[in-house]
Amino acid sequence: MSKHTAPRESEMSLAELRGDCARMAPHWVVPAKTATPPVAPSLIHGVSVPPASARLIDATAEYGD
Repeated sequence: MSKHTAPRESEMSLAELRGDCARMAPHWVVPAKTATPPVAPSLIHGVSVPPASARLIDATAEYGD
C-alpha cells in the first residue's frame, strides 16, 4: 500500500499575506465607472421569454395576478 500524506499547510502567515496584498494594491488598475444611459422601451426589440419561464414567473405570488 502506498502512503498518502496530508497536504501541507501554507507556511505564510496571515500578516505576510496581508503585507503582500498591500504591496500589490497600487499596481491594480480599477477602471473608471461610466454611467450608461437608459434605453428607451421603443428601442427594445426581439425580447422573447420561453413559455416555461413565463409560466414560472406567472406562478409566483410576487409577479402573478
